[in-house]
Amino acid sequence: MFPKNAWYVACTPDEIADKPLGRTICGQPVALYRGAEGRVAAVEDFCPHRGAALSLGSVVDGNLMCGYHGLVMGCDGKAVSMPKQRVGGFPCIRSYPVVERHGFIWIWPGDFGQADEAAIPDLFWADHPEWAYGGGLYHIGCDYRLMIDNLMDLTHEAYVHTDSIGQGEIDEAPVKTRVEGDQVVTSRVMHGIIAPPFWQAAMRAHGLDDQAPVDRWQMSRFHAPGHVLIDVGVALAGKGGYDADPHDKVSAIVVDFMTPETESSHWYFWGMARHFQPDDAALTDAIREGQGRIFSQDLAVLEAQQRNQSLFPDRRLLALDIDAGGVRARRVLDGLLQAEAPAAS
Repeated sequence: MFPKNAWYVACTPDEIADKPLGRTICGQPVALYRGAEGRVAAVEDFCPHRGAALSLGSVVDGNLMCGYHGLVMGCDGKAVSMPKQRVGGFPCIRSYPVVERHGFIWIWPGDFGQADEAAIPDLFWADHPEWAYGGGLYHIGCDYRLMIDNLMDLTHEAYVHTDSIGQGEIDEAPVKTRVEGDQVVTSRVMHGIIAPPFWQAAMRAHGLDDQAPVDRWQMSRFHAPGHVLIDVGVALAGKGGYDADPHDKVSAIVVDFMTPETESSHWYFWGMARHFQPDDAALTDAIREGQGRIFSQDLAVLEAQQRNQSLFPDRRLLALDIDAGGVRARRVLDGLLQAEAPAAS
């Protein structure tokens, strides 16, 4: 159900700051930790001695020591040592390509030899002095594709997020869907409206009149297997919208990385990279808190949706024009799965 020859976000650096982390990714139990010289490593979360979870152990001299009987495993998945025992003939466990970049730990759960670091998304804002980022992580009990559907059609904001980013004009603005290379893009623009509460607060923080009419935009960009980056913002009406002068707008990128855990659960790394007031740490915290509340509303809807689909597996879901982005994204994923199928068989 999920492509494996691809880069997924496995965790954030703080999650493996002082101990190993166990996480199931694409149905595979993985132990992540910092090995020699602080380099990130990932191996199968399975001790070849008695099958204990290596992630419950500790890091010793850059290797991972099982917390059950002290077997030490190297970053390459080979047994290194064990007190009073000979372990040279122990079977290797799987190791995974991992890269620390842009404030995330990326993992390639598929064929080791096909891992290409150049395929990791270029998050230009991650180290840019004019941008600030804050985010978090949710574990969500639903198929990761349901979250992709959710993010590629933001019509639901008018109904699910009425107290923050939702407004009636969303329903009235047409949605456009297009394909740009290997990306699927959906976009919606609203002209001459009053900003919803979230963006009014952002306007005030940027010194703009929060009651002034604005032009608002939303552009969701899907990149396989589970990345959706959404260009969002408002600009004073008539000032150029998305292309307005920075003094006349507040804009951001909603960051969404979906990493499958199982066929009915995933890890959701969310955040916002904003292009205004980058040095205001209090604003970063406030936006993170507000965004966390917004996404918790999505969580409730999606988990209920997953329960319904599990109860009624034969029900066919309907697709309208607003669903075009999600439908095309699923086609991309289906193509990747088909490409991997011959190798798997």
